[in-house]
Amino acid sequence: MQTNTPSRSRTRLTRRGRLAVLVAGAVMAGTAVAVPLLTLATGSDQAKPATLVIRAGWRASQIYDAIDKALKLPPGSTRSSLGKAALKLPNEAGGNPEGYLFPATYPVRKGATPQSMLQLMIDTADQKFNGAPVAAGAQRNAMNVYQAVTIASIVQAEAATKADMGKIARVIFNRLNSGMPLQMDSTLHYAMNRNTADTSQSDTQTESPYDSHQRMGLPPTPIDNPGEDAMRATLNPTPGDWLYFVTIAPGDTRFTADYNTHLRNVAEFNALHQDAGTAQPSGDGPPAPPSAPSSPQPALS
Repeated sequence: MQTNTPSRSRTRLTRRGRLAVLVAGAVMAGTAVAVPLLTLATGSDQAKPATLVIRAGWRASQIYDAIDKALKLPPGSTRSSLGKAALKLPNEAGGNPEGYLFPATYPVRKGATPQSMLQLMIDTADQKFNGAPVAAGAQRNAMNVYQAVTIASIVQAEAATKADMGKIARVIFNRLNSGMPLQMDSTLHYAMNRNTADTSQSDTQTESPYDSHQRMGLPPTPIDNPGEDAMRATLNPTPGDWLYFVTIAPGDTRFTADYNTHLRNVAEFNALHQDAGTAQPSGDGPPAPPSAPSSPQPALS
């Protein structure tokens, strides 16, 4: 039985149909080219660059070492480049970038140098520190921005938790305003280039401008590179009359304005830690008032 189905050769397209086929073919051809190109571009252009993480509280010496590793340079390369780096720093810094190597995650781009990495960190610090809120906060506490960074660096080093930062900042201001030495072990450890929780009586006799046991006022420079939390605490210290503090255990820092109460807190610390052979918490406290017993000076934190 035959049918009247036309042969393929008789199948025709209208002018509009031919145009649609041509357009569809062009789109398909273009897609066939574009997809491989897009795939190639995705593989190369979107590759994540190497990064360098600078943590809050790191000293400049630690950051120099981290830059050397990130740039695959011999140890000491970044430190030795400081003399010719011509870094843009506050006049008070005297060319020392300590305190202005802002903690953040930085890209390590092709062609990066120690100078470019350091300046990137300093530029970031400038953006954070030189804004109106920071300047206003510093003025409110009768200090300039460089002094605020210096205090923030001590807060960063001394605080066991973020919650303690505002109170420690207040202790620092209270001592400065009372004409008392800071007597913070963190400044002493910075002078001795060490990280430890232990401080001996002989350590407190160190001849250094960073020995806040023997010298009044702030150390000459920051002692580390503080983060935003420490800076915020410095500009907005927690209200209080505290002069002493000691961390008894993680999460348990005791603040007081009374010296005898502080002595009891120190005794509790010693009782908890005597099995570990720790005689005192880190950091010697400020001199006892004339009415207090002339016992060895207790620690603060």
